[in-house]
Amino acid sequence: MASNPFTPTFGVVPAVMAGREDITSELLAALEEGVGNPNLTTIISGARGTGKTALLTYLSDAAQAQGWISVNVSALPGMLEEIAQQARVASAHLIDTGASAKLSSLKLGDIAEVQFTDSQEAAPTWRIRMGELLDALADTNTGLLITVDEVRGDLDEMIQLASAFQHFVRERRKVALFMAGLPGHVSALLQDKSVSFLRRANFYSIGIVSDFDVEEALCKTFDEGGREATPAALKEAVQLIGGFPYMMQLIGYRAWNASPDSPLVSEEDVLEGSRFARNDLQRKIFDTTLRELSKGDVRFLAAMLEDEGPSELSDVARRLGKKSNYASQYKRRLQEQGIVGEVGQGRIRIELPMFKDYLREQSL
Repeated sequence: MASNPFTPTFGVVPAVMAGREDITSELLAALEEGVGNPNLTTIISGARGTGKTALLTYLSDAAQAQGWISVNVSALPGMLEEIAQQARVASAHLIDTGASAKLSSLKLGDIAEVQFTDSQEAAPTWRIRMGELLDALADTNTGLLITVDEVRGDLDEMIQLASAFQHFVRERRKVALFMAGLPGHVSALLQDKSVSFLRRANFYSIGIVSDFDVEEALCKTFDEGGREATPAALKEAVQLIGGFPYMMQLIGYRAWNASPDSPLVSEEDVLEGSRFARNDLQRKIFDTTLRELSKGDVRFLAAMLEDEGPSELSDVARRLGKKSNYASQYKRRLQEQGIVGEVGQGRIRIELPMFKDYLREQSL
């Protein structure tokens, strides 16, 4: 039995990065060019399941292949020290990252006493310590890439990192900062006045991918595993996936396991796998997303469920018994979370694939 090539695990790089070629090629070119390329500071925004973490992992791996040192953290307390420690470990083969000691006092008398202190005491701030490491890396023409996942604007260390990084850029150091997060969290970070330079960073908003890209990625992934999907299986899979990157991995993984010893993946395999995939998607994406919504957000979405297609914002406001400016506030909130998008003047729709059907099943 061939190994399953699909990876429905958060953060794991899939065999084929469907629909992200423009992003990866641009950012890899920025790493190749180095100092001065504006894309070396990049923010990636997207809803859950759109592949943000996998994209960061892919870029980190590719940067290391180009000779960069890469450190990867999530925006959590302690992230600055984690970056420093990861950077020291990752660059140990290039530079001496050991903490040297210096003589602090010498006592002569009946008992000889010698005391040493860590030299890092002379460089107490994170920015200075990292600057010293970057100086050492510069002697080997090696760059440092920092990736930060799940960015948030309410974390002081996130603000400190962004502020220090701005100075690194001004000093023309060979550094790059790639960040990713949910739309609302990215928006909150960009609103902080102390890191206004991030508003000029390269920005990508990622979402669903085209059916063409999904089908191509499925074909390549099945082929990599040594199997082939029938045309009917591919057509059914593309329709069920709806352009959702995480759903592609789920359905591919489950369809593969439906008949792992067969050289062909059939339409029946896809249909059987989709039942399990749907449960996985609900538990890992939709349930979490719904729990994080406010009561007002949920009422707004419930008012959209009456429409089979896009909703008129004025109709949603009328159903809520509110004025249009009230409805607009919740529209913006849900846009920031990657759930709702505009499709024309005054018209909106639920962008998260299959989330509308899920909400109906919850009897909102």
